Amino acid sequence: MKPAPFAYARPRDLAAALELLASEHGAIKIIAGGQSIGPMLNLRLVEPDLVVDVAGLPELRQAALEGNHLMLGACVTHADIEDGRVPDVTGGAMARVASAIAYRAVRNRGTVGGSLVHADPAADWVTALLALDAEIELAARAERRRLPLASFILGGLDVALRPGELLVAVRVPTVPASSRWGYAKHCRKAGEFAHAIGSVLLDPVSGQGRAVIGAVEAAPVVIADARPLFGGRIDSSFASCFDSAAVDQALTDAGMTDAIDRHVHVTVLRRAIMQAGGLGEVSASAA
Repeated sequence: MKPAPFAYARPRDLAAALELLASEHGAIKIIAGGQSIGPMLNLRLVEPDLVVDVAGLPELRQAALEGNHLMLGACVTHADIEDGRVPDVTGGAMARVASAIAYRAVRNRGTVGGSLVHADPAADWVTALLALDAEIELAARAERRRLPLASFILGGLDVALRPGELLVAVRVPTVPASSRWGYAKHCRKAGEFAHAIGSVLLDPVSGQGRAVIGAVEAAPVVIADARPLFGGRIDSSFASCFDSAAVDQALTDAGMTDAIDRHVHVTVLRRAIMQAGGLGEVSASAA
């Protein structure tokens, strides 16, 4: 099957792209890396009147430190992060996530912004950047606004993007040196979409932490205060205090009714926690 006919535009800069999005061209779709929209066009799951190619916009390829945040342009690729071509404020956490995304050909083309806007529940950046408490920046012709990523991801393939808006940047807070990062996912084989993802960012010094359970049918389950998962406190012994029943209850509260599905997700989150606690390195794509 081939795509239905559509018009194609490659604007010269961000302002021109936003003008196109604000114009009356019928249904408009954005293409950057093309790793999601390409197959959707071929299968005619989407049939836009106009495809706007933003891959070449220099404003969306930038990465810079701004105070205690890393600003990533939406068209920064997974490979840019994997290969260290952007500053690192996460102690290597983002590079580890990037290196386990699909295959190198996908990482060379796929973009951070495209992954977040598509909001596939099994996408790595959706879960990982929620655990890192990232914020996104949206631009339209007349205004810009920022949203916590947790407010942007509304559900599976569903985001809080208004007509005429474009995701232009992701802002990632600097991770304290005392924090511990863990990220694990369950795939039938390397490179496939994950069936369960667990991610944690835990700081035994401040006693604070976040946990995110991804690859669920709805929006990822975000546990913004992870202390109840460890008996009420996060200290240097957190890995030995993990309460699987608390996670199972959180998944039940989120609407996951299948006990086997809950068990798989609890197990994957436990692996992320063991990784964060230094109790054996676990591959991000461990089955």
